Amino acid sequence: MDNSTSWDALYKKLEAAEKRIAEQSAIVAAAEKLVRCKGRYHSELNYRALAKLFGVVTPDLPPLEHENVHYADAAEVEITALRQRIAELEARKVNLSKLSVGEVMYVSGFSRDYAEGWCAGNDNAIHEIRTAGIKVKGG
Repeated sequence: MDNSTSWDALYKKLEAAEKRIAEQSAIVAAAEKLVRCKGRYHSELNYRALAKLFGVVTPDLPPLEHENVHYADAAEVEITALRQRIAELEARKVNLSKLSVGEVMYVSGFSRDYAEGWCAGNDNAIHEIRTAGIKVKGG
C-alpha cells in the first residue's frame, strides 16, 4: 500500500468517525431532552423530540402551551382594549333634542301634521335608544 492510498483510507475513516460522532451527538441531545421531559406532556414531548431527531414532521400535534403564550397575551391585550372601548361607548350620551310641535313647525316651515309626526318619531327614537341602554342627552 503506497502512501497516498493510506492517507485516503485514513481520511475516509476520519470522515466516517466524524459522521458517527455527529449522529451520536444528536442522539445524546435527544436523550437529554427526553430525560428532562416532565409533567402531563411527557409522552407528547418524547414523541416530538424523537420526531425532531429523525426529521419527521408532526402536523397532527397541536402546538405546546408555551408556543401559544404570545397569542394568549395578544388576545388578552385586545380583550382589554375592547372592554375599555365598550365602557367608553356606554359612558357617552347621544344628543337628541326633544322639540315641541310648535318648534318643529317653525324650524321646518311645514304643517302641524308633519310636526306631530316628526315629534312622535323623535319620541320613539329616544325611547328605543334608552331601551338599548344608551343615555340620551336633551331628551
